[in-house]
Amino acid sequence: MHMHAYRLHAGDMPRSWYNILADLPRPLDPPLDPRTNAPLADPAPLLRLFPRALVEQEMTVVREVPIPEPVLELYARYRPTPLFRARRLEEALQTPAHIYYKYEGVSPTGSHKPNTALAQAYYNAQEGVHTLVTETGAGQWGSALALACRLLGLETRVYMVRISYQQKPLRRVVMETYGAQVFASPSDRTDFGRKLYGSDSPGSLGIAISEAIEDVLSDPGAKYALGSVLNHVLLHQTIIGLEARKQMEMAGEAPTILVGAVGGGSNFAGLVLPFLGESLRSVNQSYRIVAVEPESCPSLTRGEYRYDYGDTAGMTPLLKMHTLGHDFMPPRIHAGGLRYHGMAPIVSHLYHLGYIEARAYSQKAVFEAGEFFARTEGIIPAPEAAHAVKAVIDLAVEARHTGTRPVILFGLCGHGLLDLSAYDDFHAGRLE
Repeated sequence: MHMHAYRLHAGDMPRSWYNILADLPRPLDPPLDPRTNAPLADPAPLLRLFPRALVEQEMTVVREVPIPEPVLELYARYRPTPLFRARRLEEALQTPAHIYYKYEGVSPTGSHKPNTALAQAYYNAQEGVHTLVTETGAGQWGSALALACRLLGLETRVYMVRISYQQKPLRRVVMETYGAQVFASPSDRTDFGRKLYGSDSPGSLGIAISEAIEDVLSDPGAKYALGSVLNHVLLHQTIIGLEARKQMEMAGEAPTILVGAVGGGSNFAGLVLPFLGESLRSVNQSYRIVAVEPESCPSLTRGEYRYDYGDTAGMTPLLKMHTLGHDFMPPRIHAGGLRYHGMAPIVSHLYHLGYIEARAYSQKAVFEAGEFFARTEGIIPAPEAAHAVKAVIDLAVEARHTGTRPVILFGLCGHGLLDLSAYDDFHAGRLE
C-alpha cells in the first residue's frame, strides 16, 4: 500500500518558531518613521500599535524563538497539520514529479491564519489589552483573529474590505459567530473612511488598514493586529515548514522545488523559510523556490522595490518592499487574500537577492487548476491556494516534457468551502 498521508503526533510539534533574520546574508533595511523618514530607532510608534513582545519579535535576530506553552496548547486543537502525497494528481498529469502538499485547511477557520492569530492574541492578553482591531480582505484573517480573541478573552473589531464584505457574507457571519464586530470598509466610523464612504469604492486592504489604525489610536485599551507582511507574522507561520520538514523525512524524500501563493507573504514564508534557512547555513543544500501571485495584483513580478506605506492613508511606518504603490486600487478578484499592494519585507528581500522566483497567473487559469485539484485530490482549494496549485501543475507538466524527477512541496494554505460563490462564478463564466 502506498502511503498518502504523513501525520505527526502532538508531541512532535515544533517548540520554537524559526527566525530567518538570523541567517540572512544581508540584513533587512529598517522601517522608517513616516513623519521624519529616518530609521525608526524609537519603538514608541510601534508600541502604540503592538504589544512589546511582538515589537521585540519584529526586531530580534535570534534564530529560535520559543513558542509559549499556552500557545502550543491552543495550536494542539488542530496542529500538527497533515502532509499529503498528491498521487492522484501525479497520475492525472502523468508526471514523473513527486508532489506533496502541506494542508493548513484543517484549522477551525479553514486556513493557516490561526497560527499567528493565536500567538498575537496571547501576547496582547498577557499585556492586558482588551480589544484587537484589524482589517480583512476575504475574511480568513478576520475569522482567525475573531476565534483567537474569543479563546483568549479579548474583543475584536474588524474592518472588512467592502467588495469582500459583499462577495463573502458568510465570512462575516463566521466572525460575528465568534463575537467580532465587523464593519464594511470604507466605513463611516473613521475620518479616513468617511472621506470615501458613500462613494462606490470597493475598498482595499490599504484603506481598511488605515481605518483599523485610526480606530486603535482613538482607543487606549486597543491594539492593532496584522495578518501578514510583518516579520513577527512570518515568524509565527514557520511552524508550517518546520512540521513539513519532519514529514518529508517520514516520506523519505527531500523537496527540490517549494511552491506557495503570495499576497502579503505569510503562508509562503511559513512553508519555505525553514528550508531556505537550511540552504543559507549549508553549502550543499539548495532549493528552487517559487512564489505565485495573481496577474491583477503582481507586486513581485511588476512592483518596484522601494520604501512604501503599508496603508493607503500613509499612517504606518515605511517598509522596504516590492510594491505597486500604497494608493493602488486592486481589481475585484475573488482571491481577496492576495489583493494587497505590497509584499512582506522578508519575501521582497529574498526575491531581490535572487533566492526565490515569482510567477503570476490569471484568475481563470487559477480556478481551472483549483477545480482539477478538487477532482483529483478531493479538497476544494481556497482561491488563494489555487494559485500555488496552478504553478505546481505547470511544473509537473514541465517535468514530464524534460524527463526530470523533481520532488515538489507546496502549501495548500486553506480550503475553499466558504469561497464557493467564486467557483460558482467560474462555472457560470462570470470571472473577469
